[in-house]
Amino acid sequence: MIYRENGQFKTSYRADQQIFPIAQDRWGVLLIIAAAFLLVPMLGSDYMFRAILIPFVIMSLAALGVNVLVGYCGQISLGSGAFMAVGAYAGFNFFARIPELPLLVSLILGGICASAFGILFGLPSLRVKGLYLAVATLAAQFFSDWMFLRIKWFTNDSPSGSVSVSGLQIMGIPLETPVAKYLLCLSILVVLGLLAKNLVRSAIGREWMAIRDMDVAAAVIGIRPMYAKLTAFAVSSFIIGVAGALWGFVYLGAWEPAAFSVEMSFRLLFMVIIGGMGSIMGSFFGAAFIVVLPIALNQFLPLLGALFGVEISTSGISHAELIIFGALIVWFLIVEPHGLAKLWSIGKQKMRLWPFPH
Repeated sequence: MIYRENGQFKTSYRADQQIFPIAQDRWGVLLIIAAAFLLVPMLGSDYMFRAILIPFVIMSLAALGVNVLVGYCGQISLGSGAFMAVGAYAGFNFFARIPELPLLVSLILGGICASAFGILFGLPSLRVKGLYLAVATLAAQFFSDWMFLRIKWFTNDSPSGSVSVSGLQIMGIPLETPVAKYLLCLSILVVLGLLAKNLVRSAIGREWMAIRDMDVAAAVIGIRPMYAKLTAFAVSSFIIGVAGALWGFVYLGAWEPAAFSVEMSFRLLFMVIIGGMGSIMGSFFGAAFIVVLPIALNQFLPLLGALFGVEISTSGISHAELIIFGALIVWFLIVEPHGLAKLWSIGKQKMRLWPFPH
């Protein structure tokens, strides 16, 4: 009864093909976006922006890119950290070597370089799949670690491979406060999120899903596997590259190749698994779960230890985080393999009938 669709008639093809055809979804998303742009900057503290909101927004963008490749096209990738590194270092080189180049242009060029890098390491997907493809993309991770650590040109001749940026501004507005950085990341997330949502609904998105379900059958009905797979790698790597540039420019400020290690690739893959593969909403759920869980455990475990008279050290808390995190991943894989997005879908389905049992 709360989530009824009765009376919402579609009288044209345009109305039937809306991104959010149900009025409740449409108004709900608009309210969430309005609150994110208007209420959160007024109510959030500096700690909340630096520790929670900015990492959540950037990780949501990166998880969105991984979901395009893994969730919609079915190509397993363990090189997401490498694509983020390419986006960050490419954006840094454009920003540092070309005077007066706007920040947004540097971010876009970093994403384009990551897209080219993704296409290069996506070529093995034309011959291998599954675990073999995962190992092939893992090679991109090791190659990027070596490249940015050993080739000094990429790091502006820095001996340690670390770089830093300063004086960021958008159209003359300096990005010095956490609120300004948050609004920049949120704006890019909204734009790329809408583009990704439209893309997966288009013809190329349906080709990706056909390749994911059965690539042989997709080839039989006329879908070109090479075109579909490489476009998925290109789009995914572009989004991940922009997220990597934001992670370096906005969140870290100064970084080194270890900031985009293989651990980052696994973390992004876990976001997609927990949030829900093949779901735009699942990318946000997974990012929120991964970002908020460690902070919540850091606050909750000392209180729990004090309640039982046990002092928990900092190392003990870090080990407990890994144990709980791993256990939750296994629990999600067993209980709900389709992730939090499926639970959200089930909840909406039940709201269509509530309070009636059927």
